Amino acid sequence: MFVFQRMLGFIWKGFYSSCLRFWLKWFLRLLTGKCELQRICARCKAGALRTSQIEHSLKSSKSKVLQAALFLKENELEDHLGKIIQEKSIKEQKDPTFKENLRQCLLQINGYNKLFEAAEELRKEVFDSENEEHENMLLKLWDLLMPSVKLESRVTKQWGNIGFQGDDPKTDFRGMGMLGLTNLLFFSEKYTDEARQVLSHANHPRLGYSYAIVGINLTEMAYSLMKSDALKLHFYNTVSGKPQMQHFHQFYCYLAYEFDKFWLEEEPESIMEFNHYREKFHDKVKALLQVPEVTLTMSVDPEK
Repeated sequence: MFVFQRMLGFIWKGFYSSCLRFWLKWFLRLLTGKCELQRICARCKAGALRTSQIEHSLKSSKSKVLQAALFLKENELEDHLGKIIQEKSIKEQKDPTFKENLRQCLLQINGYNKLFEAAEELRKEVFDSENEEHENMLLKLWDLLMPSVKLESRVTKQWGNIGFQGDDPKTDFRGMGMLGLTNLLFFSEKYTDEARQVLSHANHPRLGYSYAIVGINLTEMAYSLMKSDALKLHFYNTVSGKPQMQHFHQFYCYLAYEFDKFWLEEEPESIMEFNHYREKFHDKVKALLQVPEVTLTMSVDPEK
């Protein structure tokens, strides 16, 4: 029965996309005098609902001009907006807000793709001990988290105090590259008190965990969520234009702060249960990201 229902679903989806959708759009255009893109902009307020529907409409279109709007460089945007207006025979004087609304949607859609490319480049960048910038970032991380403790040497067991596995932290960045270090440093710079608070929790004698290693693991979580497009609704709701790397870092800060609260609330028996609770937290975040109005921003508890 289930297989039969799925088959019917595939047949209906194929029929709708290949035939019925075209005639429905034609009828609504005739009825309202507006194309689908105009109707979406008119009925949906700015944010994830509007941008995700615009994105779906562009992907579903048979027009090469509309499909190409999903893969624009920023300097191509204005010219392509004109091509879309011409392609869909839109009279701007009758719909004066359409062009600006569509521009915002296209900035968000193409900006998300560019942001992932930037994150991927940073992830692939290997930590290099000979690179002065890399070394300064690592030492700054120590100074921010341990301001009253002097680092005895560059390679030392002291790194374990902030949750690195070995005497040299560079080996822990192999999976996430410089993206992992950049996330850790951003959290410590922008939310220094909160980062130190989380570190103190990580050093708890019973509920402790490896602060830096878990932080890099959360970088992988944020990266994989963006790669799977799960972060789209969040960014479409929180960034009115083109999302930047700082917005990705801000989402990482949310994960780092919320995971710490989650871990303490769950009270695991030991760090050996990390993978189980990591997946539980991951599932919780993924469920939140599916809510159309989602905005996952770090909310600091003033009493802590």
